[in-house]
Amino acid sequence: MLKIVSGLAIAALLAACSSTPTSEQKGAAVEDRTPGTSQPQVIKDTPIKPAQTQPTTTDPLAGTELRDPKSILSKRSVFFDYDSNLVKEEFRPLVAAHARYLTQNRRAKMIIQGNTDERGSREYNLALGQRRADAVKQMMTVLGADGPSIESVSFGEEKPRGQGATEAAFAENRRADIVYQGE
Repeated sequence: MLKIVSGLAIAALLAACSSTPTSEQKGAAVEDRTPGTSQPQVIKDTPIKPAQTQPTTTDPLAGTELRDPKSILSKRSVFFDYDSNLVKEEFRPLVAAHARYLTQNRRAKMIIQGNTDERGSREYNLALGQRRADAVKQMMTVLGADGPSIESVSFGEEKPRGQGATEAAFAENRRADIVYQGE
C-alpha cells in the first residue's frame, strides 16, 4: 500500500513540475498611467515575442589595420631555413608587430600554423611544423602577448604554398602563417 501511495505522490509531483514549451509568452497586465487619465486602466494582455537579434557585422576584422596592405600587420608569414625553427632576424619586426597588436587588442585571438616543405617523413614534418609555430608563439609571449590568445598548430607538408620540387617552392613552404580568429 505504501508503494502505491508513494508512486502516486511521485507521479503527481512530476505532473505538477512538467511544463510545455510555448513559442510565445503571455505578458503581464500593465496599467496605463499617462497624464490626464483619472483612473489607472489595464492595457490588453499582449503576447511577448522572442527578440530578433541581428549581427552588427559579419567581419570582425573589417576596416582594421590587419587588412591595410601598407601595414606590417597585413603580412602574415614567417619563413624559416631548411630544417630550422629559428625565427630569422628579418621576420622579428613582423612577429613583434603582431605581438604588439595582441597586447593592444586583448579580445583578438590568433592561430599560428606551422608548415614544412615535402622533404622528410610525415611525422618529422608535423613535429617540425609544430616547433616553428611554437617558436613564433613563444617570441610573441616574450614580447607581451597573452599566451592563451595564441594557438599553435602544425600542418606539416599538407598545405604547400609553392608547387614543385624546386628550392624556391621549398622555401615558400617552410613557414608559419598567422591567422586571426574571424578570418
